[in-house]
Amino acid sequence: MRLCFPLLLCLAAALTSAYVISPPHMWTKLILTHHWPTTFCKMEKCHVNISYWTLHGLWPDKGIDCNSSWHFNSSEIEDLLPDMTKSWPDLLKPLSPEFWKYEWHKHGTCAAKAPSLDSQHKYFSKALELYHKVDLDSILKKFDIIPSEKYYKLSQVEGVIENFYGIKPKIQCIHPSKNADFQTLGQIEICFDRDFTLMDCEKQFTMETIFKGEWDNLIAADKASGFNVCDHDMPVYYPPLSENA
Repeated sequence: MRLCFPLLLCLAAALTSAYVISPPHMWTKLILTHHWPTTFCKMEKCHVNISYWTLHGLWPDKGIDCNSSWHFNSSEIEDLLPDMTKSWPDLLKPLSPEFWKYEWHKHGTCAAKAPSLDSQHKYFSKALELYHKVDLDSILKKFDIIPSEKYYKLSQVEGVIENFYGIKPKIQCIHPSKNADFQTLGQIEICFDRDFTLMDCEKQFTMETIFKGEWDNLIAADKASGFNVCDHDMPVYYPPLSENA
């Protein structure tokens, strides 16, 4: 038993030198998450007529449901609603604000720990601003990555994003079955630091996530969404709108 504590100290020192420890309870990265409506509705049995990547959310890399008493109020973002309805639609209930309410409670109240996002209006307007700044849908089309019956290599999709934005995205797919010949493109994450500068979406470990076991929870939550990081060796299907007709 005497050896355990010194070993833990050595491990902590080694990890500290390799990774930057974040201030307690403060996120260090924002994840701008897009989803492809056709793929989403194939999973959720919904029907939409949207042929562009829509906003799924703006997620800080630390914290979930940080302030349950901070209730969503659509009147605070009234001027944003036309853009919200188009860019950040609820694919399951198009006329309902429930999706935005959910995103605010789960992610917005945690993002609000930063002064730059400490109100509902700041949070939602910044998410829309980053979504339009990235303009993922237009960039993919510009480089001929378009919904099609043909398959792509994951490296083709990744390459366009990495070369244009200069960062590594996180690209997620659904796998229809164990022996599937292809994977279906579903979600793309683009990441920003606390100054809203583009950064790699590579996984980052901190001492806090290691010792609290939070990393396992993040992985479990990712799998629960129905998406997994795309397999580099499997063809990628980018389904056209007709698939959801």
